[in-house]
Amino acid sequence: MNKVIWITGASSGIGKALALKFAKAGWQVAASARRENLLNEISESNENISSFPLDVTNKDNCNETFEQIKNKYKNIDICFFSTGTWDPKKEKEIDVDQMKKVMEVNFFGTLNCIKAVENYFREKNSGHISIVSSIAGYRGLPNSTGYGASKAALNNLAESLYFDFGRYNVRVSLVSPGFIKTPMTDKNEFKMPFLKTTEFAADKIYKGLMHGSSFEIDFPKELTLILKFLKILPDWLYFNIIKKLTKYQKR
Repeated sequence: MNKVIWITGASSGIGKALALKFAKAGWQVAASARRENLLNEISESNENISSFPLDVTNKDNCNETFEQIKNKYKNIDICFFSTGTWDPKKEKEIDVDQMKKVMEVNFFGTLNCIKAVENYFREKNSGHISIVSSIAGYRGLPNSTGYGASKAALNNLAESLYFDFGRYNVRVSLVSPGFIKTPMTDKNEFKMPFLKTTEFAADKIYKGLMHGSSFEIDFPKELTLILKFLKILPDWLYFNIIKKLTKYQKR
């Protein structure tokens, strides 16, 4: 098999698990993240994975990294952009600097990567760009002023790009995970319903990318179906339900 996938956020969490999943299936994996030492550990233990360190907040670095990947592999089939950051302690108040940082990584970092591959896929007239968002992007939630907003922005962006890249026969998909046990979710101070492993997430994503045709790959269904229902409720009912579920209190 001569298939190639570029995965960002590949040093840990969902990105790492998916890199290992595709490598095991015989794909060549270009793995990117800021933490070069962790990328090297993955690539040194798997001949199908190559390390391409990257800071997604640096637009020039994104362009340079993709050029390196093209030079090595010539043909790229899938780009899977899963970079993200989250600090629940700083989400309890409106921390403008923190919100800017979250948007810079989660939204603009992903956008930098998409821009880097835009002309390549348009000229190729085929391929697949997959964007990792979150169920937190469905509707506003308490203590999620930065993270939720960044994911909601990604949802809207992915829907727009679905049309824009579709003209060039390029598939765009959105990945909406529920609670997955990663170093990022380990920061959460609340009990996470339907918590799943990164291997579970990688399996669902792999099947969705390889065998599915839907725009959105969401999981676990026990949670996402509930939240999709909440999306269509009128505002007053949604707010009341969330207040009860989160034991919301006025101060």
